Amino acid sequence: MALTVLVNAGPWLPVPPQGYGGIENVLATLIPELRSRGVRVVLCGVEGCELEVDRFVPTLPEPKFRDLAKPYGASMGIAHAHMLKVLAELRENPVDIVHDHLEVVGVSMLAAAKDVAPVLHTLHWDLAKHPDFYGSFDGAGRVFMNALSPLQAEQAPANLRRQIVATVPLAVPVERFPFRAEKDGPFVMVARINRAKGTDVAARVCRGLGEPLTMAGPVGGHSERSSLEADTASNAEADFYREEVKPLEGEGVTWVGSIGGRELTDLMSGARAALFPGRWHEPGGTAVIEALACGTPVIAMSRGAMPSLIDHGVTGWLAEDGEEFASYLPRAGEIDPAACRRAAEERFDAPVMAERYLELYESIANTT
Repeated sequence: MALTVLVNAGPWLPVPPQGYGGIENVLATLIPELRSRGVRVVLCGVEGCELEVDRFVPTLPEPKFRDLAKPYGASMGIAHAHMLKVLAELRENPVDIVHDHLEVVGVSMLAAAKDVAPVLHTLHWDLAKHPDFYGSFDGAGRVFMNALSPLQAEQAPANLRRQIVATVPLAVPVERFPFRAEKDGPFVMVARINRAKGTDVAARVCRGLGEPLTMAGPVGGHSERSSLEADTASNAEADFYREEVKPLEGEGVTWVGSIGGRELTDLMSGARAALFPGRWHEPGGTAVIEALACGTPVIAMSRGAMPSLIDHGVTGWLAEDGEEFASYLPRAGEIDPAACRRAAEERFDAPVMAERYLELYESIANTT
């Protein structure tokens, strides 16, 4: 009998997203592959989801991504309101397994509701943010964890590490990304604009080298410059951009807002390299895989998932500090674009991820 899986996308963005959307892009990649393999998919998310599924459960009338930048006291009820709808759906229409993608709140409420299906919780975030929760969480044999990279699993609290049953990296539908062997565009950085991602490092290095840089991604929930400038409210990401990134713009260094679709893939496929000078341990790295699918080399700090995604000297360069990072930009042309594309096809293509998840679903469903 075919499995029925409820996919909890969370309340922040629709699936697929319009432009930026890390987890939501992953789900837009995974779900069609699952359905092509006979899996019945129930998707719980906000209004605006346009992905074809077997059943869609709208939880909130609009995406709440901008509210993520608000103080906790002003946004804490959003994820809980979403989860109340998810739990109501599970009790009214039971499924074989829940695949949860909502940070902390999703898995905590699903674990507390012991009358619903077993859960696979994919860890899309830096676990250091939640030591009290993940350091003490007990899935009680019905909630299981999936990491995105070996280092993420290794750095998990010992208590959580024992509950990680697999490491399934992210993936993209490689055939949808245009391959270009000629890399005559600017350097690019595709990510949310914030301190953890190291946007200021990329801008400063490119300014220092006299190289063009296009930065694409939202700032504090804003997808375009006009919207950001109209909003004078203070939040950490907006303040960071205004104080530490915007002064570095000019001379070919520019923020173009949050873009998607053909505009984004055209930018990325022609780029000399994609830059990821993150200060944190990036758990997944969807944009890294998108760059590789375009045949674009990646230059990154050797942190988080990066060593498991990038083959140093083959598909890009891994740096230990800012000085070494800067030294690799002039060497971007040494990387063979065909090797980048080949790595994406063999290791990070959508069917590869779907098969791994299907094995996990079947294993969990048969043992609980």
